[in-house]
Amino acid sequence: MTALHARPFATLLVANRGEVAVRVIRSARARGLRSVAVYSDADAGALHVEEADVAVRIGATPAARSYLSVEAVLRAAVESGAEAVHPGYGFLSERADFARAVTAAGLVWVGPPADVIDAMGRKDHARQVARAAGLPVLPSYELSPPHRLLAPSSGDKSGGDAVAYPVLVKAAAGGGGKGMRVVRDPADLPAALEAARREAQHAFGDDTLLLERFVPGGRHVEVQVVADTHGTVLHLYERDCSVQRRHQKVLEEAPAPTISPDLRVRLCAAGTALAREVGYVGAGTVEFLVADGEFFFLEMNTRLQVEHPVTEAVTGLDVVGLQLQVAAGEPLPLTQADVRVEGHAIEARVYAEDPYAGFLPQAGRAIRADWPVEEARVDAALRPGEEVSTAYDPMLGKVIVHAPTRPEAIAALTAALDHTVVTGLATNVGFVRALVAGPEFTAARIHTAWLDSDPAAAPYLRRAEVPVTAWAQAARKLLERRPAGDAGHPFRAGDGWRTSADPAPARVLLRADGQTHFVAGAERRDPAVGVHLTAAGVEVAYQGQVHLLERPDALGAAARHQDTTERDVTAPMPGTVLAVHVAEADTVDAGAALGVLEAMKMELTLTAPFAGTVVDVAVVAGQQVPIGQVLFSVDPLGDAGEV
Repeated sequence: MTALHARPFATLLVANRGEVAVRVIRSARARGLRSVAVYSDADAGALHVEEADVAVRIGATPAARSYLSVEAVLRAAVESGAEAVHPGYGFLSERADFARAVTAAGLVWVGPPADVIDAMGRKDHARQVARAAGLPVLPSYELSPPHRLLAPSSGDKSGGDAVAYPVLVKAAAGGGGKGMRVVRDPADLPAALEAARREAQHAFGDDTLLLERFVPGGRHVEVQVVADTHGTVLHLYERDCSVQRRHQKVLEEAPAPTISPDLRVRLCAAGTALAREVGYVGAGTVEFLVADGEFFFLEMNTRLQVEHPVTEAVTGLDVVGLQLQVAAGEPLPLTQADVRVEGHAIEARVYAEDPYAGFLPQAGRAIRADWPVEEARVDAALRPGEEVSTAYDPMLGKVIVHAPTRPEAIAALTAALDHTVVTGLATNVGFVRALVAGPEFTAARIHTAWLDSDPAAAPYLRRAEVPVTAWAQAARKLLERRPAGDAGHPFRAGDGWRTSADPAPARVLLRADGQTHFVAGAERRDPAVGVHLTAAGVEVAYQGQVHLLERPDALGAAARHQDTTERDVTAPMPGTVLAVHVAEADTVDAGAALGVLEAMKMELTLTAPFAGTVVDVAVVAGQQVPIGQVLFSVDPLGDAGEV
């Protein structure tokens, strides 16, 4: 049955969106295939739509009415003349009913047979296949009312009949960390079961749960396998995906840095044995938990994995290209002896999320989307000006590096993330950059639960303070923008803030993270700092973090060129009014001194934002004023009339 649906094809429909759709389309183009993209209303102008030869609208923005609609995708395939369908990952990629619908429509399914997806898609069924293939599995437990665990008698490798906490509660019908809870105390089991069932039902339509022994300090190591319809099953070695938060991967690398050569051989052999046992076809991933020299089968992903680029980097193989060859009925063009690993590769996932607020997904319009295309491989589809919606997965892209050694790869990824800048919404770039450069990742000490439970992870989960160099570079940028010969500019040397009669160096008032400072501009540019002017102030990118430094005063370029309806000069910080130089109805030039404010033992001359008429003087000398209080109001000439 498998061979009947593996046949040559010329047109490939990619049933996905974003970076994975672009990735598959480019491999299809390399094979000379015509590509078809599908899109929802929100993605009409997306990169994958532009990259494809043909694009077909499949519905409204919600995934249930577009990317998750089997009927809409198949209709698009018929309309476009597609002969094959690649599901990417996520959405319909592990839906056996979709695979059956594709083949029933006479199309080629780029993936394993539907019965294999069924067998491996449920973790409880997959455990049975794994045991039949001779793989070790974690002890599992049966549940007896009321919420009491019973040791299994199924032949699992349990090491006895006793129930040992902690245990892992997880959904039997799906993955991605959904419906998964770690229970360390029997008293917490009822609440964990209820929450996991609710989440599993919502995510997969099936609230069946599996309970396994939880292994503290375990590492997540997975084996990439690929098999054709001619009986060849190969492994492409392993990846380590232990850096996770809430069971979602953050960093992946190949080869795994902590396993011995002997364990590598046994892991890879186990992966291919499972693939043979289940009759696998195409590219798939067998996931293992590794601890203390032992390994246990976790699950099999019957699709392309997000982290496949690190395998491609170290083996030099195109995993998507191999998928397409197998789907076309071709034999794999290599043997196991041909598969070699060279160097070390690491991938960082870039998410629209706030790591410092519980990794909450973020949405908004990307003002900037600078990817390090010169320093790394970038699989991303986000461009400046595009809207990031909560309707879809928050992953924006991936940054992948390859180097001769792991330390060199870490250095390369650190540098690449320094040049990754997305503004307009919060991302995890700064968090990941700090993690990559930190001592725990460098020493490969991070396990799957480390970010969620180890006190040593706490510093990475706190927002970094604005560094001194960021303040200075922001001030430099603003000072560079002051008009030439602007003698009335409040930040020129010899004017503005001072603690004595001596001229003071030029300074800029900036506010960030609740702190307000007068900042001298840096003497020279720092190439490690990216600076961008905005209407509110300056965005500074440093070591992956984006800091917004605001101008709380009405004295800089933004204020002096503001819209003429903005007539108020406010107190940039709490202080005392030392002098008032104007009265109502006075005519003033742009930059003329209106008064002097003292704060932080320094003096600031407050100036007119434009030429006009003073219409309000709201303070007197000696008055204490809070930050933001209106001190003077000036109407531009032409509004109040010339005097």
